[in-house]
Amino acid sequence: MTQTTDVRSSARSAGGPRAEQDENTRSRVLGAVLEHGPVSAADLGEMLELTPAAVRRHLDALEQQRIVEVTMVRRPSGGAGRPARRYVVAPEGHAKLGDDYLEIATDAMETIRRVAGPEAVRAFIQDRVDRLEAAYRPEVEAAGDDVADRLPVLVRLLSQDGFAASTNEVAVGRGEQRTIVSAQLCQGHCPVRELAARYPQFCELETALIARLLGTDVRRLSTQAAGAHVCTTHVPLLRPAAVAAQTVADHAPDDITDHTTDRTTDHTTEEGRHD
Repeated sequence: MTQTTDVRSSARSAGGPRAEQDENTRSRVLGAVLEHGPVSAADLGEMLELTPAAVRRHLDALEQQRIVEVTMVRRPSGGAGRPARRYVVAPEGHAKLGDDYLEIATDAMETIRRVAGPEAVRAFIQDRVDRLEAAYRPEVEAAGDDVADRLPVLVRLLSQDGFAASTNEVAVGRGEQRTIVSAQLCQGHCPVRELAARYPQFCELETALIARLLGTDVRRLSTQAAGAHVCTTHVPLLRPAAVAAQTVADHAPDDITDHTTDRTTDHTTEEGRHD
């Protein structure tokens, strides 16, 4: 499981209750950036119930240590205006949060490739994914057949294994006609990020694992291995049959649907954000 204690030694060395309090608060700030980034300082303050000055003090310290960094994000309203400042975990921060065995792991993977070939590498990664599936499947299936019920369980299990997972719902329509039809599964940390950059089979087989556990087709939108700040996977919450049935009902003649409520059929998709 991901630990943030490795990045707090400097505060502890100063000693005293104040230093320990700062250490704990800074760890909370880092954990929130890890889970919710890209995220604004104002949002962090609301999440953690901290004053803006306190949040910025800890963010400045983490930025000086190259554990977090600022990224500029286009505002959701679009149009003119400066991009918004958002905080994310920096590459050095990810390294301190879980890449302690990177060199050994990389050497091991390269030895497998050299001695047994690329198929042996894929088989090794598949075995790791299979073990994750065996561990996750009982709890995920216990949530029922609905994707919307399974997804929170998967998020919890991924977070327990260090992926800092969360979800954003993506809505279609406006006002009272807004309908949640999909979600974005976000992973703020990847314990094998550097390995996955060298061996994309990690991302490929992990995406297939998510699809199998949720029982629906998913689509990977971004990965940290390819340079993104967050791994994002699109998850449809309505099965194709349900969507088709809803579409038929929406377009049915008035003499058949006179007891149904009107629905908006010309929807504009609002992209989900993780900021």
